[in-house]
Amino acid sequence: MDQHDIQLVDVEKILRSKAGKSYRFIPRVAVSYLKRLIHQEEVNQGLIEMKDLFGLDFLENVLIDRFELDIQVENPENIPAKGRYIVAANHPLGGLDGMALMHVIGKKRKDIKFLANDILLELRNLREMFLPVNKHGRNSAEYIRMIHEEFASDQMILIFPAGLVSRLTGKEIRDLEWKKTFINKAVQYQRDVIPVYIEGKNSKFFYNLARWRKRLGLKFNLEMLYLPNEMFKQKKQKIRIIFGKAIPYTTFTKELTRQEWAQKMKEHVYGLPEGKLTINA
Repeated sequence: MDQHDIQLVDVEKILRSKAGKSYRFIPRVAVSYLKRLIHQEEVNQGLIEMKDLFGLDFLENVLIDRFELDIQVENPENIPAKGRYIVAANHPLGGLDGMALMHVIGKKRKDIKFLANDILLELRNLREMFLPVNKHGRNSAEYIRMIHEEFASDQMILIFPAGLVSRLTGKEIRDLEWKKTFINKAVQYQRDVIPVYIEGKNSKFFYNLARWRKRLGLKFNLEMLYLPNEMFKQKKQKIRIIFGKAIPYTTFTKELTRQEWAQKMKEHVYGLPEGKLTINA
């Protein structure tokens, strides 16, 4: 494959497409800063070197060979080798956590799909492992059909119910509200849910930026721009992943609303490290 066939990261191209005629007013120093912030040169070099690696092979190269992560797995026996399940996990890091989760489960079974932002489809090396959702507009009929087919299949579906990276709440790093979508899908498609806790954290700068952005009333998710930089700070760090026992979909009765069940599952996940479980498996 020729280098020109690879989808490389191009900050200037992205800004031109988003800003249009206003692009000429963006200071060059700001463009250069963004390039450094997302590690454009390093990312593109890696994409070129890994151009022939896909799926689980790509994950192995990124996580183990390049980032040298120490991925510690607890209760791997709770990963079923077959069967229709939804894996629901907290989202502490913003990139490597999802990749590590796919990497670990991929050692047990290959038929996995991660429900993720459709922007991630630009990463051709992992495109086959993503089930896209358009978070910035209405999902097309094609997307809806695709999601139905995947949930109706026997593949394992992975999801971060919060949809956003964890934030500093008080003195704890926790997800924001979990969306009820995974509960709805579990009941609709009769899929048991495997709760997963992922231990990890970003820098104090990231959490402070998020806090001040919120205090200032800024709606734009400014801290999101720093997630690539946060990812590179994780090199040679430990990621601990704890798999809980599967929760039967029949658990999610009308005793609680679907949204209440989602929050109860969230608390269940955060109770996994100390065995403080809120739902009986």
